Amino acid sequence: MTVKAFFRSGKRKALGAVVLAALLSTGGVATAVAQAKHIYPTIEAAPADIKAALAEAHRTHRRVLLDFGGDWCGDCQVLDIYAHQSPNDELLAKNFVKVNVNIGHIDANLDIGEKYGVVLKKGVPALAVLDEHGNVIFAQKTGEFEDMRHMQSSDLTAFLNKWKP
Repeated sequence: MTVKAFFRSGKRKALGAVVLAALLSTGGVATAVAQAKHIYPTIEAAPADIKAALAEAHRTHRRVLLDFGGDWCGDCQVLDIYAHQSPNDELLAKNFVKVNVNIGHIDANLDIGEKYGVVLKKGVPALAVLDEHGNVIFAQKTGEFEDMRHMQSSDLTAFLNKWKP
């Protein structure tokens, strides 16, 4: 296969995913996300998604984890990768209802961030934890996760363990 044909094929995405997975699984630092994954719903979806998450959290006695960010954000992409790794995926499933809140290019859903005490201008991803009644338990104010590409999966594990019910 020629180089040109390789880049036209879907194989380059698969190779990028393999390389990124290898970096993450060996403890390497992910300095770039090969292909941005679509993880944040439309901007308009946030209020309904949060309402549904609160209803589910109330019914199942879990907490709500709000993840403010955008598909364009490399650190948000890394957070999503770490969220799907063990033990984080199990911690999330057992203890949280996760809602991804699309903030556009830090110009949308800012009112929702403000409502829950999250300072989005400090950087994304930005997180908030709500109890099953919608009360804020934690709101990121200083950009703790804005540099996820230089953090480890275990940093997310520690956060989830700290805020689980």
